[in-house]
Amino acid sequence: MRCPFCQLPESRVIDSRTSGDGIRRRRECEGCHRRFSTLEQVELRLPVVVKKDGRREPFDRQKILTGLRLACRKRPIAEARIEEAADVLERALQETGEREIPTVEIGRRVLEVLRSLDPVAWLRFASVYYALDDAAAFEELVRAVAAQERP
Repeated sequence: MRCPFCQLPESRVIDSRTSGDGIRRRRECEGCHRRFSTLEQVELRLPVVVKKDGRREPFDRQKILTGLRLACRKRPIAEARIEEAADVLERALQETGEREIPTVEIGRRVLEVLRSLDPVAWLRFASVYYALDDAAAFEELVRAVAAQERP
């Protein structure tokens, strides 16, 4: 860490404390021996979302929550479980390390989470994700799900 007084790039940490806004460190310059404080904050980077039409926009957790809530509407699923599912998705996207992620991939991940949460919620979301446009396509999806769930 560069000393703000003499600009020497060498300093040593004397004390570190966790505070509400990050990690506060007290440092001493190895050149001029003056002391100064620094504040380190964790930077969480989420990938930019690439829409089907090529537009790019910042990741919005609220959109994930809205989709999950719509799929789980009138189902016996606690709000805490929906919030937890959104946390899992957000963490998974952060851990990819990718700078950009297509909406199709986000939708696929939402489907994975919903499959373990509730089969009806999964089916609702899948009908939109796969853009089912008629009863026959919906019926085919229901049959496929039913076949997978049989022992």
